[in-house]
Amino acid sequence: MRLFHREHAGRPVRVAWVLEELGVPYEVTAMTREEGRGEEHLARHPLGRVPVLEDGEGFVFESAAICLHLADLHPDAGLVPEAGTHDRALVYQWTVFAPAELEPPLIEAAIQAERDPERAASARRRFEAATGAVSDALEGTDYLVGGRFTVADVLVGSALAFTGRAGLADGLSENVTEYLARLAQRPAYQRAAERTYA
Repeated sequence: MRLFHREHAGRPVRVAWVLEELGVPYEVTAMTREEGRGEEHLARHPLGRVPVLEDGEGFVFESAAICLHLADLHPDAGLVPEAGTHDRALVYQWTVFAPAELEPPLIEAAIQAERDPERAASARRRFEAATGAVSDALEGTDYLVGGRFTVADVLVGSALAFTGRAGLADGLSENVTEYLARLAQRPAYQRAAERTYA
C-alpha cells in the first residue's frame, strides 16, 4: 500500500489513520504542490488532489472511499459493520456527512472570516447545525455507530479536528469536545498524524 500525500494537506491523515488501525504496512509518498500538478500525479488523480491510495491493483482517490475500501479489505478489524445491516448504513451516512456537511461550511467560514464576515457567519451557522447533529448522535455513547469505533469516526473526527486550526473549536458542544479528545488519544491516530503532518 502506498499513500500519496501533499505537504500541508489535511485529508491524507484519514487514510493513514485507517491503515494504522488495521496494522497494514504502507509507504507515504509526500509531494510538493508542483509535483501534485504534474502529469505523473494527474494520472493517479484527474484533479491532482490527495489522498490517493495505490493498493496493488491501481489507484483509488477520495478519502471516504479509500477508508471504506480499506475497512472492507479487513472485515475482521471491525472498522465497518457487516454489509446489509442498519449499522453499515449509518457508517455510510456519517462517512458521507463529514465531507458533504461538515467540511464545506467549516472551510468557508475559515477562509471568509476576514474577507467577507457576513458570508463567514452564514457558513458558521451551517457548520454549527451540522455539528449539532453529531453532538446529538453522540449523546450517551462514545462513538457514532453501534457504540464502537468505525470508519465513520475517522471521517467525522478528522473533519472536526480542523476546527482548532480554523479558530472554530470554541463553539463545539461538550459531547463533541470530549469525542475529539477521545479520538486524539488513539495510538493509531497519533502514529498517522506523525507520518502525515511531519
